[in-house]
Amino acid sequence: MKQLFNSLSSELIQKRKHVHEVCRQFSRSPSRGNLKRLKSLFKECGQDVFIESGFHCDYADQLTLGDRVYININCTILDGGEVRIGEDSLIGPNVQILTVTHDINPTERLKKNNYAQEVTIGKNVWIAAGVIILPGVKIGDNSVIGAGSLVSKNVDPDSLYLGNPAVKVKAL
Repeated sequence: MKQLFNSLSSELIQKRKHVHEVCRQFSRSPSRGNLKRLKSLFKECGQDVFIESGFHCDYADQLTLGDRVYININCTILDGGEVRIGEDSLIGPNVQILTVTHDINPTERLKKNNYAQEVTIGKNVWIAAGVIILPGVKIGDNSVIGAGSLVSKNVDPDSLYLGNPAVKVKAL
């Protein structure tokens, strides 16, 4: 379900500025202290979560990461809606996880409305390099999304998906 929100409110602008600054500090210096500062912004962050530099998100407080999640370089999460990443999942370099959409109708789009839909990534999922995950998608446990894929629909558990749009290639 789409949830309307106003990203141009002064409260959300201030929140984004703060979170963006923490992300920039971490990218400039991916030290333990800066990683700890970044993780402290998340809704939940499991044990042994590792995030490489270049990580970017907007609000952070809607991100839930399970134990042993690994996020490779240059991951972007537009988290106007909730994002849940299950334990033991691997997020490849240059992955984009998007929860925000806008009106398709050009007249309505002039209102600058934002709509958020959650994204859920199951346990032990591998999201390969350059994957884009669109709003509202649920990815089942133990699945693999091949490099460069565009995920616009839900992904079955224990499956390999590839392409643009991503389609099921086989059960694993």
